[in-house]
Amino acid sequence: MATDVFLTIDTELSWRQHRAGHDLPAIVARSLEPAGVGIAHQLRCLNDHGLKACFFIDPMPAIPFGLDPIRRVVDAVLTAGQEVQLHLHPGWTRAVPGDGGASHAPFNLIDYAETEQAQLLGGAIDLIMAAGAPRPVAFRAGSYAANDATLRALASHGIRYDSSHNGAAAPAPSAIDLPPTRISPIEHQGVIEVPVTVIEDAPGHLRHFQICALSAGEMRAAIGHALHAGHQAITIVGHSFELANRAGTRANGVHVRRFDALLTMLADLREMLPTRHFAELPEWRLDAEDRPLGPDPLRTAWRQAEQLWSNWVEERAA
Repeated sequence: MATDVFLTIDTELSWRQHRAGHDLPAIVARSLEPAGVGIAHQLRCLNDHGLKACFFIDPMPAIPFGLDPIRRVVDAVLTAGQEVQLHLHPGWTRAVPGDGGASHAPFNLIDYAETEQAQLLGGAIDLIMAAGAPRPVAFRAGSYAANDATLRALASHGIRYDSSHNGAAAPAPSAIDLPPTRISPIEHQGVIEVPVTVIEDAPGHLRHFQICALSAGEMRAAIGHALHAGHQAITIVGHSFELANRAGTRANGVHVRRFDALLTMLADLREMLPTRHFAELPEWRLDAEDRPLGPDPLRTAWRQAEQLWSNWVEERAA
């Protein structure tokens, strides 16, 4: 039995760059195309390996900055044959250009009542479609900050899939009422929840399958575990700016190598690990009890050493 893979890229204008006082062209460059390893690079790599990915695009910065940056990234993703689905950071709804982030709405969806969440989602759907995307069928909350009210609001808008549950970020900001170790798709609150894959990197401690969070060895082990156990799905997270340093001024070599290694693994195992788009409306056994990969001290120690290099060398080098 094949295990479906959702290779997802959260695609957004970075609040960090807005808060740093950059103008719109710099915010866009450092968020979407930082140091030559942003969206265009990621799309080329996906094409070279013949893989599918879902770009969860946040349209909310269109409120302070206009639709043009959102429209351009939507067009790039769709032209490359990849899919656009909906992402949402609500803090942008009260942002003011040039004020260094002083003005903002509450940042997390879970800080809003269910009716407010439904209004925010309706507005985001309108914006992403105005930017040229098809009507979304899948969603991920910014910072994984979703709860059961979010899922009910999504269902009210006809969105079939959510991918906000991240046990490594539970119980907050990831606040959906599911066990932290839940990694297989499940029907919940009127939608199909497709959780972010997590591993246990130490006894009782979870770490999510994100390019900046797991080493290539941990990724390989998590993929092998899922294949051996016949998991329903693997959900992997990246970001538009994740292959660059935090300033968006140079590539982060550790993250670039991880991304390359991940795509090579997925391409080599494509028959057993088909990458999927949510728009294909995949179906699974929704009663499966897939379990995360267990801890391995040596594997974790290697990642910690690699992470130290990433944080102290790749981030600080000129």
